[in-house]
Amino acid sequence: MATETVTKLSTISVKLHETGIAWLVFERPEKRNALNLDMVEDIRRGLDIISKAQYPKVVIFFGAGGKAFISGADIAELRDRTRMDALKRINNSLLREVETYSLPTIAAIRGFALGGGCEFAMACDLRVAGASARFGQPEVGLGILPGAGANYRLPRLVGFGKAKELILTGRIIGAQEAMRIGLVNHVVDDDAVEATASALADEIGRQSPLAVRFAKMVINASTEASTDVAMLLESTAQAVLFEDPEKHRRMTEFLERKLPKS
Repeated sequence: MATETVTKLSTISVKLHETGIAWLVFERPEKRNALNLDMVEDIRRGLDIISKAQYPKVVIFFGAGGKAFISGADIAELRDRTRMDALKRINNSLLREVETYSLPTIAAIRGFALGGGCEFAMACDLRVAGASARFGQPEVGLGILPGAGANYRLPRLVGFGKAKELILTGRIIGAQEAMRIGLVNHVVDDDAVEATASALADEIGRQSPLAVRFAKMVINASTEASTDVAMLLESTAQAVLFEDPEKHRRMTEFLERKLPKS
């Protein structure tokens, strides 16, 4: 039976499995896991713990309590932030770290993923939602705009027209609509979210770790680079992988499986 190592911080916990899956769990259920400064710093510490561990291949983010993934930024804190705080990019810089994290990331979403919570999910590579999950960017109703990436990540996922509609109206949508427009990858029963995310992580974990890391890097870069630059990055990454011993081993095993039985 696979062992699990748990590290608890003030607002999150990190669970490391020998299977190669790391869980980073948001643990402010009394505040519906609202993202505050303490949680921002704890998430950074949690990602550092995972990166230094021996065996993680995939990271799954999950909200404790079942009512929210992250319900948004902590409004009590946000209300008192100044223009100088906005320029510090507090939540924005954290989500950039999540987006560019070396390991593949999965958002396992139950309940609300609003504002910064929706933005956090979009910064992950893949999203698994429970049937009762709710998504939205309601910031304009509070006198601000989304400030942690929705203005550029949401259009990439759902298209400019739909992204403008969701941001400008502040509308909250359900999981099925989120699936239809491409905001999430899978919608399952609420009770199946964790198992589905784990199965998806296992599927990724069976692939070549280095190939997965390079593929994520090249895909991310392609959203910001010209086609010529993206092609250069792709061929450079492929050149490195062509010399990787695991590539030779995996291809040899594939060919041996295809040989006719004598």
